[in-house]
This record gives sequence, C-alpha cells and structure tokens, in this order.
Amino acid sequence: MAVVGMGGAFPACTDINNFGEKLFSNQSLIRQWDRPLAYGKQVRSVVSGYITEEEMGLEVILDPYTHSYPETYIDKLGRIPDANLATADMGSIWAMLGALDSIKMAGWTTKETESEQTGVVVGSGGAGNLILRVAWHHFFVENMKSRIAGSHTIDRTMFYRDAANISCLLKTRGVCEAIGSACATGLGNIGHAYRLIKFGLQDRVIAGGLEGTSLETFVGFDGMQVLSKGFSPEESSRPFDINRNGFVCSFGAGIVALEDYEMAKARGANILGVIDEYFNNSDGDGDMFYPSFGGQQRLWKGLLSNGCPKPDVVKMHGTSTPAGDAIELLSVVDALGEDGYHVCAPKSQFGHMLGGAGAVEFITALLMLEKQMVLPCLNAVTLNPELEKFQKADGWEGPSKPLAAYRSIVQQKAFAKEINHVTCLNYGFGGTNSAMSVSRDV
Repeated sequence: MAVVGMGGAFPACTDINNFGEKLFSNQSLIRQWDRPLAYGKQVRSVVSGYITEEEMGLEVILDPYTHSYPETYIDKLGRIPDANLATADMGSIWAMLGALDSIKMAGWTTKETESEQTGVVVGSGGAGNLILRVAWHHFFVENMKSRIAGSHTIDRTMFYRDAANISCLLKTRGVCEAIGSACATGLGNIGHAYRLIKFGLQDRVIAGGLEGTSLETFVGFDGMQVLSKGFSPEESSRPFDINRNGFVCSFGAGIVALEDYEMAKARGANILGVIDEYFNNSDGDGDMFYPSFGGQQRLWKGLLSNGCPKPDVVKMHGTSTPAGDAIELLSVVDALGEDGYHVCAPKSQFGHMLGGAGAVEFITALLMLEKQMVLPCLNAVTLNPELEKFQKADGWEGPSKPLAAYRSIVQQKAFAKEINHVTCLNYGFGGTNSAMSVSRDV
C-alpha cells in the first residue's frame, strides 16, 4: 500500500515542512496556554501543544446574540468555500486543509478524486465540544430559544463530521466513514483505509485523525489528574523519564493519501512510504485504563506473524504516563530484543493529540523515512534504575531488567541512521491497541 500524500495542522508550525524542521532540530512545540491559565486554581495543568485560529489563517465569526458562539469561520487564504466552512468546526477545517494538501502532493486528478473508487476514512477522539457547550448552555441555562444554537449544531458536532466535510469538499463517491478508538483513532483510521484498499474495495483513500483545540477536552483530562504539571512547557512531556507525571493534552491533525501500490507505481507517483501490515486488538482484561503487557505482546505477535520485517525504529505511543511508558517499552524489548533498533517518542515534542495522535505520528514516521533520521525522546533524562513494581509481582513473565538497561535505544536527540522500516504503535482507553509497519519504497 503506497502513501502518496500528507498534510495536516501542527502546533506552532506554518506547514508540514516547518513541522519537520522543528522536530528534527529537537524543538518542543509545547507552550503555556492562556485559556486554562485564565482559570487559575480551577485547573492543575496549563501547558499544551495547541493551535489558534489565527495560526491557521482563519477568522472566527461570533454569533450576534451571545458573542461567544463560533457561528462560522472565514478562510483568509481562500482555500475552503464559505459553504463548507459553515458545516465545520475547527478540527474539520484542519481535516479539509490536510486533505487538500494530501491530494495536491499525491497528484490525483479531479476525476480520480471524485471517483467511486476514492474513499474517506477520518475520525477524531471527541465531539465538537466548544460548539456543544456554548449552544446547550444558552438553551438550558440562559433559557434562550433553540435557534440561538444555529442551524448547523448537529452537522458540526456529529461523530463523523470530519470525514463528511472532506467528502463534501472533494465530492468523493466511495466509502465515507469514521473509526473511533480513543487515542488509537488516528492510526486506526489509516489502518482501516489500508484494509479497504488491500481487499480491493477502494483504489484510493484519504485517511487520518485529528483533535480540534478544545478547552473542554483539556479540562476533562485535567479532572482525571493525568496531565503533566510542575515542569516548564518544553520539559513537560517526558516519556520514559523517571520523573514523568502525566501527559500534555495537545491538538492537531494528520491526513494522508493512500493508494494501491501498483497503481501508484504505474503512474510514477512519489511514494512517501509503503504500508506493510496493520494489526489491532483489545487487551481483554476488562480494565478501561491500565495498559496490558499481555495485550501488547499479542499485538506484536499479530503484526510480526504476517511477515513484517524487524523495524529500524519503533515510533512509540509514549504518553509520559507512569504505568503506560514502562509497560510499552518492556513490551517492545520483549518482542524485538535489547538492540538492533531505536525507539522515538514524538509526544515528547508536541504532546498527546488524542484522536489525532496516531495520524500525526504516522506522518513523523514518513518524515523519518524521508530524512533518514530518528526523532528524539526529549526529556528522557533518567530511566528508572530499579525494577517497576509490576515486574516484582508474581506471574510477571516479561523482561527482568529495569528501564535503565535500555538506555542505548532511548536517545534524547535526533540522529542520522539508515532507516528502512518503522513500526508505529498507538493505544487507547478501553484496551484498544494498534500497530502498523511502514517501509521505505525501494
């Protein structure tokens, strides 16, 4: 399966080239965010990899009654027609812009794009929370009439709004749907698109995931007490470090154009990467939140049993949570051994984009293949020299060394290396696990 185009929305970046430049120069895209900061002690965390309307070339048009509801947007760069902006929330606009960039890079003609053999599979982690909150507040609390919510509240907040907006903009005639699997959503949508092409149901698919900037989402995770606190913005996301204390809630979008490999080759397309295999499963232990070593073992077994090559780099989920990072690193070592590869953690540079994480991080894998450089695990200063508590428990059958024993595969700076194969990992609440192998075209 060929990847022939990519685009999206990235914190503190002008475009995908600027995104790559910053990542490979070891920069952090995480900033202090004024929105949660304004609420003082009501929130614990105030850092995020967020994106503003202005940074995306957009102007917000507020409703004339409340002056707080984003009635629609104006694209100051003229990329998206007003009619399409009227049915979109912020994340859907990012998705449409990413789709336009992906198709341009892919070189698909209008006829190919509008074909019955071109589908759209794009999802996000949550609803259009900003639009829902303001709309329902003015109805239920302020006792205003329903029309204050506008005529597009439903289509701007329905689960598959991102895919629907892309399809309407591009006039695609194939499959149009969204897969939701929490923080594995981005990679899961790309994986589903891969299967649609693999099994001959589509020739081309626009795929990916996103999470639009939303203080409502941020506050929800802050209430769970799972967000990073106590560090400077650029040091807040620290996967695998002994002092990690939570993830950085961030926002962004990753969209890719997938095409049947033989078709892409025949027309001389620039192939950014080749998807070898996709595998996903569930932990099956009944735990909504705690990661499962056994589930991740079976994930690796499923991926590698289909003939996937051993990766040169593993793009980790690496959220910077105490339990998740340790189990993930040990599951990788269990599957691949202690050397011969490196791991990287893109969330250390831009935080956790939730529904967009897997798709944006898949793009980082494509960039690593292009630049032949391994992205860093920023802030992984000290790995635990002692065994984790679960390693001491009865019945543990995983690696018996502490995380510090694997320092050589966890580097804090980007570095050059021959990279032919990358494995991408993403997990989500509910015990869902996803893995994808992508290789350089030869």
